[in-house]
Amino acid sequence: MIAQYKGMDASTLEVEYNLRVRRGRDFEDLVHRWLDRSAAHRNASGASVNLAYGTGEREKLDWFPGGDANSPALIFIHGGYWQRGDKSMYSFVSESFIRHGVSVAVLNYDLTPSVRMPEIPFQIQKAVSWVWHNAPDLGFSRNQLFVSGHSAGGHLTARMMATDWPSLDAGLPPDLIRGGIPISGLYELEPLVHTSINEGPQMGIAEARTESPCNIPPVTNAPQLVAVGGGETAEFLRQSDDYANQYRTSERLMERFDVLKDDHFDELETLARDDSLFFEKSMQLINS
Repeated sequence: MIAQYKGMDASTLEVEYNLRVRRGRDFEDLVHRWLDRSAAHRNASGASVNLAYGTGEREKLDWFPGGDANSPALIFIHGGYWQRGDKSMYSFVSESFIRHGVSVAVLNYDLTPSVRMPEIPFQIQKAVSWVWHNAPDLGFSRNQLFVSGHSAGGHLTARMMATDWPSLDAGLPPDLIRGGIPISGLYELEPLVHTSINEGPQMGIAEARTESPCNIPPVTNAPQLVAVGGGETAEFLRQSDDYANQYRTSERLMERFDVLKDDHFDELETLARDDSLFFEKSMQLINS
């Protein structure tokens, strides 16, 4: 066998990272369950849908109000390996947060291969900036803005923690984001180059390294809850361990948290439960 990455050949990497295949026949049932649950939640929660944070077709977000003008807000970035997924599937993630006074924005963004990977973090930065600037109209405290994301969204969460906001807009504070909750994030993209997952991003080795959070340190000491399903593959566990260990300092809290025995998908349903330790940990970060 030819070693492709850290002693793992392409077939091994495929097993480690192709989580839809790993989930098996149940994956389509999960998708329908999430879509139905999210649609019902949008209808019942008073959500404002398809607010435009830019001029692009997918530059839109759904806003779930959870509190008053002095309350916090959480931005959630969906996954799908930067090539699939839609905010309409992930509305349910906001359920537990809005019940506890935290407003939530669920984002869409452009997908590969219609855009190149380096364009996506800039798009998320635009969305985060829009939410911050529009805090008075949305009805939350711009001094309490947090960011979270799942899988590819975890990668993008880490990229937001590494963003120098005043360099993008002099009106933005350096501590714009007060904390991050990356969930099963991808912090080292190079192994994906050797898998079928790269059919969308079409990354070369150089681009994968350039876009990897393991090579882009946080510019803030805001705390992060680095979560991953306890039942995930060895590579997903390693990536979260490495990211937390690499950037943890005496000033920057980087707590590693295993979500019980959950796999890559069940962990989001656990987050949406008020009585889960994962949700409790997330609220502790937001309220810290």
